[in-house]
This record gives sequence, C-alpha cells and structure tokens, in this order.
Amino acid sequence: MTERHSMTRLGTTRGVGRAAHEHPGRPAPGWPAVILRVAGSALLIATAAIHLDLYLTGYRTIPTIGWLFLMQVIAAFGLALAVLAIPGRLIIPSRLAAAAGAGFALATLGGYLLSVWTGLFGFTEVRTTAGIVAGIVEVAAFAVLAALALAPAAANAPGGGAVAAPATFPAQISPAIARAAGITTAALAAVALLLLGVAAAGANPAVPAATGTALKTTTIDGTTVLTNAKGFTLYSFAPDTPASSKCYGSCAVYWPPVTGTAAGQHLPGTLTTITRTGGSHQLTYNGHPLYTYIGDTAPGQARGNDLNLNGGLWHEVPASR
Repeated sequence: MTERHSMTRLGTTRGVGRAAHEHPGRPAPGWPAVILRVAGSALLIATAAIHLDLYLTGYRTIPTIGWLFLMQVIAAFGLALAVLAIPGRLIIPSRLAAAAGAGFALATLGGYLLSVWTGLFGFTEVRTTAGIVAGIVEVAAFAVLAALALAPAAANAPGGGAVAAPATFPAQISPAIARAAGITTAALAAVALLLLGVAAAGANPAVPAATGTALKTTTIDGTTVLTNAKGFTLYSFAPDTPASSKCYGSCAVYWPPVTGTAAGQHLPGTLTTITRTGGSHQLTYNGHPLYTYIGDTAPGQARGNDLNLNGGLWHEVPASR
C-alpha cells in the first residue's frame, strides 16, 4: 500500500510538473481582444468629446446640423459604453457592438467629408484643427473596432473550462472570411485617411465675410442691423476693444472677421478699421470689430445674436449712430 501510494503521488507530481512545463506563464485567453475593446471604447469617447465641444461652441444653433451633432455625441458615448461593458464571452453581442461602433465611426467621417465637399443640409464645413483630429480619431476607431469584431472567440472559458464555440456566423468566423475582411478593413482605413487628407487640403479656412465690398443695412425681427454685401448679419464680440479683436484661432473659424476698407462706405455710424495679427484690416463699426457667423446659412438670419460662445457674448450690430 505504501509503495502504491508513493507511486500515485509521484505520478501526480509529474503530471503537475509536465503541465507547468508545457504552459509556463500562459497568458489569460483573449487578452488582445481586451486591449482592442478598451482602445475602441476610448476612441469613441474621444470623438464624442470633440463633437460635444463643437456642439457647445458654435454648431448647436445651426439648423439640422446642430441636433445631428448632439445625436452623434449621444450615439458615440452609448456605443463606447456598449463596447466596453459587454463581456467577450457574450460572443455575438460583443461582435455586434464592435461592428456598430466601427460603422458609426466610418459614417461620421463620411458625413464630415460630404459637408466639406458638397455641403450638408445647406451647411458647408470649413477646415478646423478639431475637424481634422476628429477625422483621424474616427479612422482609428473604425480600424480598431473592426479588428475587435473580427477577433477569434476565446477557446477557453474563464477558469480554464473548455467551451464549445458555436459553429455559426457571426459567433464563429472562419479564418478565410476573417482574412478577407481584415484586408478590406485595412484598405478602407487607408482610403479614408487619403480622402481625409484631400478634404483637409481642399477645404476652405474661415473666409473673410466682406473683403472689398460695401456694407449695408437690413431689418431683422423689427431691428435694423448691419450686414455684409450679401445680406449676412454682422456681429460684435463683447470681449473686444475698439482697437483690438480677441477672436482668433477656432473662434475666427466660427465667427469670420469682416475685412476690407472703410473708404466709400455710407452708413449712419462710424466705420473704421483695425489691424489684426497677420496684417489684415478688420472693419469696425462704432468701435466694435465686425464678424459674421458660420451658423447663418442665408441672408436675413441672426442665429448668432445673444449667444455666449468662444469666451464671450455676441450681438448683432444695430445700424444706428
């Protein structure tokens, strides 16, 4: 009995030693998918944050575009939460969440490119650093989430128990399909980056609203206000002084300064110019530097009036002395 018991213990010890030798430091199954899940969720949160900032700093007053930006923010945060929260062992829901996130990222980028090239719902996008960064983040999110959606299911369940993976699509993706889909994803990501670069290079920066043209007046909601030659409402920025503008960078993208000359203008008030950083001459009226608003898409609109954006209040400029 003693000899048999010793042999049994020896066999058990050898078995444990063999298992430890065959699988030294074996990583937990599915760790690449965990990295992809966290990265994909973070990228969706990043694009949501960028769109939220754009919504709050100027786009919220643009018809249709404003609520589309808000929907993008909500959808991006929701998809990020779904991608992060759905565990990998729920194979089909996890794949579907990742695929939905990848599709959302690509669709959002497509909307940006369309608004740059042809305009969207009457609004034409201008080139901004935030827009370009958002586009790059969306391409990265598409690539990462597509990889997550195509990742092979873990062969082992937590705790080491064997699990028979379902043999049907989309729970189980064959290597041939995964390889073809991976190549397609990489190609789409490369094309998306190329199109983003072309769009960024061809998009207009903030264009001065009234270069070398006469200003005029019009009546909006019972108030006679100043407009540029095309009839777009002109605005003043509360933080400005009669001698300087405080609106530069992204502010000047949403509120293009009106440049030109004060000579030959016939208006009730006093029209002069100030020199902006870079040397351009911005028109001022009764001591207020003048701007248009990117949210006004047609003459006769004053969507920028009384908005508190980009660090201060904006007001339409009354055409009085």
